[in-house]
Amino acid sequence: MSHGRGGPRVAVIHAVPGAIDPIGEAFAAVWPEARTDNLLEESLSTDLAEAGTETTVIQERIADLAAYVTKAGAEAILYSCSAFGTSIDRVKQSSSLPVLKPNEAMIDEALNLGPRIGVVATFAPTLESMRPEFKDQAHQREIDLRLEECFVPNAMEALNSGEAERHDTLIAEAAATLDGCDAIVLAQFTMARARPAVEAATTTSVLTSPGSAVARLKHIWQTR
Repeated sequence: MSHGRGGPRVAVIHAVPGAIDPIGEAFAAVWPEARTDNLLEESLSTDLAEAGTETTVIQERIADLAAYVTKAGAEAILYSCSAFGTSIDRVKQSSSLPVLKPNEAMIDEALNLGPRIGVVATFAPTLESMRPEFKDQAHQREIDLRLEECFVPNAMEALNSGEAERHDTLIAEAAATLDGCDAIVLAQFTMARARPAVEAATTTSVLTSPGSAVARLKHIWQTR
């Protein structure tokens, strides 16, 4: 599925179908000139959940997908699943194209707001993957990071079964328990739709990854 004309071809690699619409909306709002080609490989999230860690085979598969979209004519790559940070780092080091991890830009924005960050996720491996990303960026910026992590069970299942409002409500209820944070980040692209519900449940600034990611990728492309 492709959108836009006249801009670069950006391959967006997904591990869950629910991430496709949020990133499409972000491109439409932030960088409509880009042409987005979505590639979905659902078994990655299932296999990661079963393995509990990014195995060598999973890392190779993430790299294989980058090689595939590069061969198909991609000029930049955005991964939308935040649970594969280590695998994507390897792609970033080896690819000649601009490659962006899902949460790089959002984490940077969150740290701009303060050191105490609430991280809400509906897919447990995402928390394991994001923790070192936050720590690395905070270390580089000499910020005394304090993470408050919150996993929301049943929310992803609700979204996948068509109960989108229940998904949003569960996330908002969980986020409301993160008192005293400088920012709350919704850790997955699939969670972006819950932002209004979360903002209604807390006075803390709420960040989502799609808009931040697209804006950062656009900047990288225009200044490369």
